[in-house]
Parts: sequence; structure tokens; C-alpha cells
Amino acid sequence: MKNKIKILRAQHNMTQAQLSVEVQVSRQTINAIETGKFDPSLPLAFKISRLFKLPIESIFFEE
Repeated sequence: MKNKIKILRAQHNMTQAQLSVEVQVSRQTINAIETGKFDPSLPLAFKISRLFKLPIESIFFEE
């Protein structure tokens, strides 16, 4: 699964560490999601979606 988290973080001037605090996961988890090594759980995907005020499907999508 691909995602736009890195782009969204840049648009919001947010570091991986800041995002990790906002969605209550480790910075390493954010890095793993951004690099495609880990797919987020549905609750985590909803947290990220709410934070950026975008639908999940506009952030996460099939390759």
C-alpha cells in the first residue's frame, strides 16, 4: 500500500516525530509506514486521516 504521508507532513511543516506524537505511535512506525514497510492499522489510518482532515482513501491507496 502506498501513501502520501510524507507529502502531507511537508505541507504541514511536520516532522515524523511530531506526527508520531499526534497519532500516538513511535517515530519509527511513521517511518515504516512512509517507506511502505508497514501498513497502518485501521484505527491508526483513521487518526492520520482526521489529523490531516482528508479521507483515508486520499492518503492510502493501492500501488
